Amino acid sequence: MAKLTQKLHLSSELVAIDIEMIPLKKLADKEIASIYGLRGMIYTPHIDAYMQASLKKAEILACLKQQGILPFTEVERISAVLDSLHSRAKSNAIVEYCGQQYKRQFSPLKLSKSGKTVQKWARFWLLQSTDERADPIWEKQVREIWPNYFLIRAVDL
Repeated sequence: MAKLTQKLHLSSELVAIDIEMIPLKKLADKEIASIYGLRGMIYTPHIDAYMQASLKKAEILACLKQQGILPFTEVERISAVLDSLHSRAKSNAIVEYCGQQYKRQFSPLKLSKSGKTVQKWARFWLLQSTDERADPIWEKQVREIWPNYFLIRAVDL
């Protein structure tokens, strides 16, 4: 069976996807506000389109970083170090690294077909600010780098 080669991305693609995401983010935010409190299966085309663009952006960023065009961010470097130092950290465990406190978080990544049990968990670190809350800038970067961690799937895509 032939091995598929991964397409290399260009910096211009990153600019294009950023421009594409601006109106999608506005529509997705409006959609989130409009469905607040509703229950059941809700059709969310704008949120879905924004998530697809976010996944594409993350793929482009990862490719550019692997090519050495873009440097790895502080979030990625520190997360890699913390993962290697504290690979068995439990949920909500707080560790100290270079004078900062980081909290281990888990998020459901893949559900069973019935949707009742989690088959795979996403693991990431959040920087704790002085008031014991997650630093919003750090959390925003985590969501940008790994958007698939915040997209729950019932089946593999």
